[in-house]
Amino acid sequence: MGKIIKKIWNCITTVIVIAVVIFAILLVGVRLIGFHVFTVLSGSMEPTYHVGSLIYVKSVDPFELKPLDVITFMLDEDTVATHRIIEVVPDQNDPSVVRFKTKGDANNAEDGSLVHCKNVIGSPVLTIPYLGYVANYIQNPPGTYVAIAGGAFLLLLVFLPDLFGDDDKKDKKDNKKKKPDPEADN
Repeated sequence: MGKIIKKIWNCITTVIVIAVVIFAILLVGVRLIGFHVFTVLSGSMEPTYHVGSLIYVKSVDPFELKPLDVITFMLDEDTVATHRIIEVVPDQNDPSVVRFKTKGDANNAEDGSLVHCKNVIGSPVLTIPYLGYVANYIQNPPGTYVAIAGGAFLLLLVFLPDLFGDDDKKDKKDNKKKKPDPEADN
């Protein structure tokens, strides 16, 4: 009976560890290959990008962008937005500068100001619905503390059976060593 419980326990902890590793890759690992990860916080791009989705943004050359492309850009120091390009506006004085007139798909009006090419982060290439809620939660307290406690608990779950399981095997080995050899007396 103990072996069955241990096998079930191992299966459950393996699934949990695999899920955590996949989640970590989706949030952090993709940054190693050049993606920026953002959570959609408003409905301005519904239904293309739903609120609570996680979007993966790849850097692009601003001069290759054209109307109807979607871009992620800095509105100001603290705010990132993802909207669709309505018009590409070249700078008349400086050919190395281009600006973009943008609009959210769900918005009635165009954005109030043009987006400078230096503010373009990239274009979204992938979106995962609802995962942004989780990412946003664990990036801010108390979610950060819950994630750390969850990681510690997961480590405990993985290693707990090993701490108690080895004692049984050790006791059996010790008992075999202590048994007297019947032929030794002869």
